Amino acid sequence: QVQLVESGGGSVQAGGSLRLSCAASGFTYSSNTMGWFRQAPGKEREGVAVIYTGDGTTYYAVSAKGRFTIAQTNAKTVYLQMNSLKPEDTAMYYCAARSGRVDWNLLSQYQYTYWGQGTQVTL
Repeated sequence: QVQLVESGGGSVQAGGSLRLSCAASGFTYSSNTMGWFRQAPGKEREGVAVIYTGDGTTYYAVSAKGRFTIAQTNAKTVYLQMNSLKPEDTAMYYCAARSGRVDWNLLSQYQYTYWGQGTQVTL
């Protein structure tokens, strides 16, 4: 069973930075797609950034481009570096994963099988 454990959320002032980490265990495949989603109260869960751990390919939501960076420290751990944070970035952030490579609709929550518990980011 795949498990995802997030860390790194918290409260920060606008313009500040936070780094979220997600550690995965239990994958059968050596390369997988992992990403970050967020959900603000009363809103749908939206994709922020994803990475394919096989070759480091990344994909970002428009709202994240230029401010957020997703990267991997190894095949099972990814992080989201968030800079220039804005009040509208306030949300619960979730790590998500799917075995193997996601080839289309990468930012759709329905593409992902495994989810972490979430970590709150508050501006």
